[in-house]
Amino acid sequence: MKNFGKTIKIFLVDGEPNGRMTCELSNWTGKAFKIPRKKIKISSDRPELENTGIYILFGRSDKSENKELAYIGEAEGIYKRLTQHLSYKDFWNEAIVFVSKDENLNKAHIKYLESRLYEIAIRVKRYDLDNGNIPPRPVISESDQAEMEEFLENIKLLVNTLGFKIFEELREDSQTIEEEIDNTFYINSTRGANAKGQLTNEGFVVLKNSQIAGSVTKSFPKNWLSFRQSLVEDGVIQNINNSLTFVQDYLFSSPSAAAAIVMGRSANGLTEWKLADGRILKAVESPENAL
Repeated sequence: MKNFGKTIKIFLVDGEPNGRMTCELSNWTGKAFKIPRKKIKISSDRPELENTGIYILFGRSDKSENKELAYIGEAEGIYKRLTQHLSYKDFWNEAIVFVSKDENLNKAHIKYLESRLYEIAIRVKRYDLDNGNIPPRPVISESDQAEMEEFLENIKLLVNTLGFKIFEELREDSQTIEEEIDNTFYINSTRGANAKGQLTNEGFVVLKNSQIAGSVTKSFPKNWLSFRQSLVEDGVIQNINNSLTFVQDYLFSSPSAAAAIVMGRSANGLTEWKLADGRILKAVESPENAL
C-alpha cells in the first residue's frame, strides 16, 4: 500500500523546544499534547485537558539498562489524572496526551484505544510497561471500531514523530520477497555464531533465532561484554539447546555493534555482514567498494 505525505502542525506552547507542545494532523479531529512532568501543574490553562482522552507516560526503566519504561492509560479528565500520577508514579518525565477536538471520544472509545495500544507495545517489545493489569478491550460497534483503528494509526504516527518508538515495529512487514533477500545479511563464524540481520532506518536489527558465539575472545572490550551480559539478563538472548539465541528481533545502533555481540569479538560490521550471494554490507551501501 502506498504511503502519502502528511502535514503535521507543531506549536511550541511555551516558545521553547523542550517545553509543552501541541501536534495536529491535517484533516484529523485528534490533537496531541507533549507535556514535561515539571509543566503538568501549570497545564490547567489548557481546557482540552479537561476532556476524555488517552495518555502515555515515558521514563527510564530500573529493571533494564537497555529499555525505557512507559505507562499507557485513559481518563475522562486527563489533567486530573496526570496530576494524580505526580504523586503515585515517579519514573516518568514526559507525557503525551491524545484528545478529540470535537469531543467525540467516549469512555468505550478510550478504553478500546488503551487496550490496543497496550497490545501493540507488548508485541513490539521496545519498552517495559508499568501497567499492572492488562487493559480490557470493550465491545464497540463495527463503525466505531473502524474509526478508532484510524485514530490509533494517527496516534502511532504522532508518537513516533515526537521521538518515542514504543509502537514502531523494528522492521517493515511489507517487504517484498526481493527486498527481503536484498536486505538480509548473514554471519557464520567460529564458536557457534549463526546469525542474520537487516538494515533499517534506525540501525541494524539482528533477527529472532540468530545464534551468537558461545564464548568471547580475551581481547573482547569490557563494554561489549557488559552489554552482551545485559541482553542475557533481559532475556533477549537465551540458552536454547546449548546455543545462545536471540528470542526476539533486536535493534543495534550499528552493524558493527551487532557483529561484535554476535561474534564475541571486536568486528567491522560493514565487512562481516554478508548477503547470501557473498557481497559484504559495505559493497551494498557503496557499489564502488564492491569485492
